[in-house]
Amino acid sequence: MTLIEARGYGALTMAALARELRVSPSALYNHVTAKQDLLRWIQDHLNQRIDCSAFATEPWDVAVERWARSYRDTYAQHAPLVPVIAVAPIAGAAHTVEMYEQVAAGLREGGWPDPLIAEAIVAVESFVLGSAMDATSPPDVFEVGDLAVTAPIFTTAVKARRGDDPAGSAFELGLTALVEGLRARLRTVTTGE
Repeated sequence: MTLIEARGYGALTMAALARELRVSPSALYNHVTAKQDLLRWIQDHLNQRIDCSAFATEPWDVAVERWARSYRDTYAQHAPLVPVIAVAPIAGAAHTVEMYEQVAAGLREGGWPDPLIAEAIVAVESFVLGSAMDATSPPDVFEVGDLAVTAPIFTTAVKARRGDDPAGSAFELGLTALVEGLRARLRTVTTGE
């Protein structure tokens, strides 16, 4: 994880990892067969930190909010890994599979039909991972500079943002909207409203 965060995903090679660990590349192959193994271990290590325990005790919507916050916090600390981990297969990642099972069980218990459970999970994850990236963006990411004249409404809106954590505020707004939308979707599916 340190190697990827310091030098980017492209720097993660077996040779670079061996140098970092001060071992020969052939020594690594006693433990892994390919780079994909490393990525799966990294993914599993990070996903083990995500708290999804609320799915066993809380209504599904409360649990989704808690899971999403924990998920975002975990990946905001490791934002350079998001593009790598988000597309890594989960086969063989026991903690990751366990997390998804807990979430899926909580959604099913909450009335979600099986054909929509994975879609709901992916919808939340898409939002969370994008928000994790946003959490690490520079404070001036929306400064338009000399183009303020061509974007006066946007410029005013950016200046009107309040608080010390605009990315966190945007996350909370988006999470509220997402959960409300999921509640509405579930109502439509289960009652036909």
